[in-house]
Amino acid sequence: MNTPSSAEGRLDGHSSSAQFSLEPDHPQRLASLCGLANDNLKLIAERLDVRITNRGNQFEVSGETDQVSMAERAIKQLYKETGGQRDLTPDAIHLALQPSEAQRLKAPTKMHDDKLYVVHTPKLVVRPRGGNQKRYVHSVLNHDINFGIGPAGTGKTYLAVACAVQALQKDEVRRILLVRPAVEAGEKLGFLPGDLSQKVDPYLRPLYDALYDMLGFEKVDRLIERNVIEVAPLAYMRGRTLSHSFIILDESQNTTREQMKMFLTRIGFGSTAVITGDPTQIDLPRGQASGLRHAIEVLENIEGISFTHFESSDVVRHPLVQRIVDAYEAKEDK
Repeated sequence: MNTPSSAEGRLDGHSSSAQFSLEPDHPQRLASLCGLANDNLKLIAERLDVRITNRGNQFEVSGETDQVSMAERAIKQLYKETGGQRDLTPDAIHLALQPSEAQRLKAPTKMHDDKLYVVHTPKLVVRPRGGNQKRYVHSVLNHDINFGIGPAGTGKTYLAVACAVQALQKDEVRRILLVRPAVEAGEKLGFLPGDLSQKVDPYLRPLYDALYDMLGFEKVDRLIERNVIEVAPLAYMRGRTLSHSFIILDESQNTTREQMKMFLTRIGFGSTAVITGDPTQIDLPRGQASGLRHAIEVLENIEGISFTHFESSDVVRHPLVQRIVDAYEAKEDK
């Protein structure tokens, strides 16, 4: 006989409850959903401030009406994800409880719609979360020049790399170029050991990490050796024409106006460019204007160029990151 289990958040009082069952009744999937010692259910209960009890596949959620509905939708969605024979991670649960994801679950959508935004790479299937991430992926797949603008942790760079890897696998492009301005974020390049390439490598690490996730270490190294994947500082782009390529300019808030114009005019036929950045984290010398901010003003209404603006609710890192972003924005507004 199944014994009942429960998890609860910081409840101030119950105004409603919902009872439902998860089908099919699969013990292994239910164990994955609930987690070791019900840790997953406890996380959901704490984040949404509800009480969750279950006996096998029979669940009851109680708390404030809106939170109960959100918890029920999240539990059902997470149970669907256990169908892939993989354990749920705290990251997956955190993403399901993001405000943007909660809004997506709340809105009625056709089942086949989500498939339009899935990005396939050799090692991972990347699924955008929330409306902004889906609009971003859709824009990248349908425009030649795309801007992804917003705070850290919103998936701008990771999703761009996923789209680049997919395009390379489908032979839609011949190579991937990953570009970043070599601007010091409070440190001086000259004090780092090694030659210029070795000095710049730490600034390109997020791009490497995303590639390793999607292609594996050995394949990335082979593609870099064959120059199919090129990782370079922005200064190396001057004078080049980049055709049949997928080009990602990361940390573009640290470009000057001249550098941004130079980069955008490198793009040739058969190429896709994605420019990502956070205008609130500019490391340029004081008094120097950001090329990203200038490009937003100049190009935002140009047909054929897409702009996706991310918000703190799109952050897919630790829950505290979203609160940190909001706190800094509130301080700057004052």
